[in-house]
Amino acid sequence: MSGHANEHATSLLRFVTCGSVDDGKSTLIGKLLLDTNSVYEDQLAALARDSKQFGTQGDALDPALLVDGLAAERAQGITIDVAYRYFATPERKFIVIDSPGHEQYTRNMVTGASNADLAVVLIDARKGVLQQTRRHCHVIALLGVESLVLAVNKMDLVDFDQAVFAKIDADFRSFAASLALTDCVSIPLSAFHGDNVCHASDAMAWYSGPTLLAHLHSVKAGERELGDQPLRFSVQWVNRPNAAFRGYSGRVLAGSLRVGDAVTVLPSRRETTVKQIVTWGDDSIEVATTGRSVTVVLSDEIDVGRGDLIVARNAPAQVADQFEADIVWMSDTPLVAGRGYLMKVGARTVSATLSEPKFRRNVDTFEQIAAKTLALNDIGVCVVTTAQPIAFDPYVEQHDTGSFIIIDRSTNETVAAGMIRFALRRSQNVHWQTLTVNRAARSSALGQTPRVLWLTGLSGAGKSTIANLVEKRLHAMGRHTYLLDGDNVRHGLCHDLGFTEADRVENIRRVSEVAKLMVDAGLIVIASFISPYAAERQMVREKFATDEFVEIFVDASLELAESRDPKGLYKKARRGELRNFTGIDAPYEAPVSPELRIDTANIDAVAAAEQIIEFLDRAG
Repeated sequence: MSGHANEHATSLLRFVTCGSVDDGKSTLIGKLLLDTNSVYEDQLAALARDSKQFGTQGDALDPALLVDGLAAERAQGITIDVAYRYFATPERKFIVIDSPGHEQYTRNMVTGASNADLAVVLIDARKGVLQQTRRHCHVIALLGVESLVLAVNKMDLVDFDQAVFAKIDADFRSFAASLALTDCVSIPLSAFHGDNVCHASDAMAWYSGPTLLAHLHSVKAGERELGDQPLRFSVQWVNRPNAAFRGYSGRVLAGSLRVGDAVTVLPSRRETTVKQIVTWGDDSIEVATTGRSVTVVLSDEIDVGRGDLIVARNAPAQVADQFEADIVWMSDTPLVAGRGYLMKVGARTVSATLSEPKFRRNVDTFEQIAAKTLALNDIGVCVVTTAQPIAFDPYVEQHDTGSFIIIDRSTNETVAAGMIRFALRRSQNVHWQTLTVNRAARSSALGQTPRVLWLTGLSGAGKSTIANLVEKRLHAMGRHTYLLDGDNVRHGLCHDLGFTEADRVENIRRVSEVAKLMVDAGLIVIASFISPYAAERQMVREKFATDEFVEIFVDASLELAESRDPKGLYKKARRGELRNFTGIDAPYEAPVSPELRIDTANIDAVAAAEQIIEFLDRAG
């Protein structure tokens, strides 16, 4: 390297740079790297070559090219991805996050800012506060980044005019105050020439404040504040190297962990004490502070698993299964209210559904707008319901335990990021009532094993006909049954729903809850529904015990189903009279591994029903 950073820097500061396109974020970061001697000699040589080919300043070194590594960025002259860079001085270590400026990459900016202790908001001195500046400040406020630097860049292009800087400073502070962003230091600079970046500017003698680097040295790092909070230890792995040792490996997210501490394991609420803390190499220590990864041995043999939270007994986290949360949608596929997603909170992954948004934010004005869904880069507020209770803190109190991501079940794509506001009172006040006559008692009285037989397939595949024959046979055998048919439930239970993707999801959700009650009553439930989406069928499956749900794929090609067309629906769909018709202008996601597949191209309905009865006989 052209210079070596001190390996003993006292603390780490993460900061994000943001602003509008071409405000100079990458140039500023590049200048910080150059002026702190954080660039290797071969990188300097490559920068010199790249500056001649891609640079904007002739043969002069272009600091932005140290950061803008993607070919697409260089071709467009903008940053489109989140870039992380490390540099250090004798006083401190830094991770700088260069987030995109273009509005279509708001999701990338959210990713970058989520772990930042401070935000550097750049403004072009020639342009002043722009719409995208406001957009990024709203996101910063939402993510709880409290410390800001207003970096008024390109002061050389306005002749280092103090009045220009003063006006931008006043305009920005007026806007920032409305978002409660009051911890702000304003610095006039020229990133390309290095004025007030690492060294004071002779051209702006009227400015008496710190340089950017000097201010970064003085900012308090987030982990120190977390050290003063109550204990939060996230269990990532149950450590069992042999029969004599059982520990729980993870990270101290906040507070400190000491041998002898009285702790509670959440969400189970089991209480115990800390017996031992083990580090790498099997060394034991008395205390583990914030940020430390260790293995904890507890005094009692209690059930602890991955994703559990070990907390201070006198200051526990909350436990709930329903929350109001800020949601940042990050997928090209919009939110479908009621659809089953996966929610990852720390090391725990649970099934979850999101409600229709309470509102969507206009990220330019922060106005609340009515919305039915969230699309790419939208920010809104939704109710999130999880299949099992989780331990959490509100995001404003603890970022690690208050944030989560939403994952699409089918594609494994991360579709959203979320910040928990609070638990709904319903999750605290509505409890499952234990009843004397339970499912086992009802099942025994009826002399049968209750199940749900879920028939899925295209319209015209023969589901209703087969389901009716199955119930007829079971009834003749003395079984107690109920048939839920797709058309019939739309006359009452689901009469208010149409055939949009969201309505189809809600239709299946309601039916699954009814089927669950009927199985609890000891019945054999036959459900005949197109149920075109794999995510919804998985959501239904997860409501039942392993052997209670039987997915039956009534398989018929589109050509075969359309040739039958008993209700004339395909003809209407082809004429454009029916919208969102499965197989025509709406998808059908065929089951990959159903318990039973019936090929209706080769057998009739009677034989198909007999296959199902034989399956039940084998299952017992």
